Amino acid sequence: MNDEARYKSGRGRLVLGWLLLIVGVAALVLPGPGLLLIAAGLAILAQQYEWARRRLEPVRSKAFQLAQASVRNWRTVAVSLALATGLISVGIVWGWRPAPPALWPLSDRWWLPGGWGTGSSLIGSGLIAIGLLIYSHGRFHTAAQDGQPAPLHS
Repeated sequence: MNDEARYKSGRGRLVLGWLLLIVGVAALVLPGPGLLLIAAGLAILAQQYEWARRRLEPVRSKAFQLAQASVRNWRTVAVSLALATGLISVGIVWGWRPAPPALWPLSDRWWLPGGWGTGSSLIGSGLIAIGLLIYSHGRFHTAAQDGQPAPLHS
């Protein structure tokens, strides 16, 4: 790999790292896997920046703790699955954009703004949540049933 290709590759990783970090921070308050995205962004940025290396381990540890807590019993799994399925359902309705209800007090243009752009992001967040739930169940819940504590770090 020549120097120019290495430079572009490194620059692309930095852009991806910053993008994941920013989207992760937004996902802390919006639907989505915020801590996971922050950890992924920090992991990429840690290759270049010392400050990212220092912050990566606490964020990764907290993300794994939350993932482990999400599958600690059948109730939490059921609630998580119901919320993710609900998010996907809301995304479908949002994209489909049925007519506003008769009691809608605002102009029709303010009913479910964004259409499929917003709906697809909600659907994507729900699918990511289900994928993370499956991963967490396989990693933490299955190991706990075998009588072994699941390691928090990979």
